[in-house]
Amino acid sequence: MKVILLEDDPRLGKIGDVIQVKDGYARNHLIPRKVAVPASSQNLKSLTHQKSLIQQKQNRVKKEAEVIAEKIEGLSCTIAKPAGEEDKLFGAVTSLDIVESLKEENIPVDRKKILLEEPIKTLGIYKVPIKLHPEVTAHLKIWVVKQ
Repeated sequence: MKVILLEDDPRLGKIGDVIQVKDGYARNHLIPRKVAVPASSQNLKSLTHQKSLIQQKQNRVKKEAEVIAEKIEGLSCTIAKPAGEEDKLFGAVTSLDIVESLKEENIPVDRKKILLEEPIKTLGIYKVPIKLHPEVTAHLKIWVVKQ
């Protein structure tokens, strides 16, 4: 059965794609969850209009992400944590700490978008990537200092 995707799905495709799936998967999973609609002639005609609207929305979201990325690139956050000998922290700087420091600067970021490979456990200066959009990644400069 051919269906038109209404949402992005990493396994199936992007919004607006016309894909071929098994009938049962379309009827029992995709269509009831409003992830896809059947690819009828009427739906295919409305697809072209919807694609332009979707493209405009994606462009707007990307521009907003670029504006936030510009703010983040020009920002330098200082996080104070208790540390012991040899500049080792008693705890760790996690993505939650980074989100809190960004909230103080009035920049809302979801903690899942912060690409911190492992928690920071020593004092120093770090550049942490933040993926705001699939095509936009900002790098935040973080100073971890002794409290």
